[in-house]
Amino acid sequence: MKQFAVIGLGRFGANVAKGLAERGYEVLAIDYNEERVNAIASFVTHAVQIDAMEEEALKALGLRNFDTVIVAIGEHDIQANILVTVMLKEMGVKQVIARAQSSLHGKVLLKIGADKIIYPEEDMGVRLAHSIVTKNVLDFLELSPEYSILEMITPESFVGKNLRELNLGKRFGISVVAVKRGTEIIVTPEASLQLQERDLLVAIGNRNSLAKLQQVR
Repeated sequence: MKQFAVIGLGRFGANVAKGLAERGYEVLAIDYNEERVNAIASFVTHAVQIDAMEEEALKALGLRNFDTVIVAIGEHDIQANILVTVMLKEMGVKQVIARAQSSLHGKVLLKIGADKIIYPEEDMGVRLAHSIVTKNVLDFLELSPEYSILEMITPESFVGKNLRELNLGKRFGISVVAVKRGTEIIVTPEASLQLQERDLLVAIGNRNSLAKLQQVR
């Protein structure tokens, strides 16, 4: 099972950590603030209170063995954001995803070794949780605590079949609201539409239904 660590548990970091944990992944949540750590402890595998700027304390967590570490330290401490990213890469962490506040900040993070840069949006924490664990999912928008829309690459097993044959409503409890085919967008597609290899599906459904759809290959 993949292991993720999230450093910085503001709104963005907490959303990332919870989103990953909800999908069954092992998540270590880290923050210097005891209140934030306590608030998320019941949602993740482990939650620890340390100052991530203390290199020895960071090393003691064994982060080099994690698949991905997300540096979600916010806008109020850009220096810590940068220094923690440096320390993680020096420790040999495989993939470091860092939060940036501006294009210049992002360029700095890339130069010091960050593998991926995220520029926060209101719902980016939830989107990131999907994108880093599900390669087929290109975008994700949470409409409410229960319902969401996702855009995903058509699974290989769907190619060559029409929507009637696939019967996605009955099988997964989702609705395909559009199909993107190159520059064309087919809104409310007919049941007779046959899916092609490079089609993108735009589907709406509740969290559990969409999670099942994402497991299809």
